[in-house]
Amino acid sequence: MQIQVNTDNTVQGVESAAAFVERELRSTLGRFEDQITRIEVHLGDVNGAKRGSNDKRCMIEARLAGRQPETATEQADRLDLAITGASRKLLRLIETAVGKRDDVKGAETIRKAE
Repeated sequence: MQIQVNTDNTVQGVESAAAFVERELRSTLGRFEDQITRIEVHLGDVNGAKRGSNDKRCMIEARLAGRQPETATEQADRLDLAITGASRKLLRLIETAVGKRDDVKGAETIRKAE
């Protein structure tokens, strides 16, 4: 699972933010690691230099093998909260997408891609 972190020029401490993103995503999405080919993360400040509530934004796009990408976005007061919120939203999206593929009406599907 390849993780790429992009930031705008208002994000301070890019290296520490990238390390936090890596730990959070590997922890949250680790069980889907064999199904996710790449994750792209975009971090930014919605207001730029101005202060305000919920102005930190995290958008995560996960590319699943053989499927359309799943995307989750979260805004929060702090960047770490936005990252955590977006990763949890993405987890639910991936669980739903993979669950629909593997489990149809309570039974395994005959159309599993292997």
